[in-house]
Amino acid sequence: MSTPARQSDLDPAIAARLKRDEHGLFPAVTQQWDTGEVLMVGWMDDEALHRTLCTGRCTYWSRSRREYWIKGEMSGHQQWVRSVALDCDGDTVLVKVDQVGAACHTGDRTCFDADVLAAVVLDRPAIVDEAGPADAPGAGAVADGGSTPVGTR
Repeated sequence: MSTPARQSDLDPAIAARLKRDEHGLFPAVTQQWDTGEVLMVGWMDDEALHRTLCTGRCTYWSRSRREYWIKGEMSGHQQWVRSVALDCDGDTVLVKVDQVGAACHTGDRTCFDADVLAAVVLDRPAIVDEAGPADAPGAGAVADGGSTPVGTR
């Protein structure tokens, strides 16, 4: 685990689980709580996370301005915290919010609306063996009672 770059009142038990970059930061993925829509990705340090947890408003660290900012404080496009979770590696937090207005500084609803990249999009197979990859134990199971093993259709 890396150490925080700035002093913070974050619970030491939470701080001990965080993995930070060389500047003491970690990404915060922000998601609309009721739809699952990914709104933006910001940066937090221990103190920004502490403020987010204690105030119910998303606080981020601005890498360009080198200061804390509360989302929507100036624009009115506020983020009201519904839940905060640390990922399994301790290097990212997921903040579920009730977003008021646009999440992106460009005025778009999300930071992912304006630049959708061309990608091959495949349909999920109708029958998927939830047990795992094709070479996993039991992967030859037949899901529909027929003779074709799952994963070979």
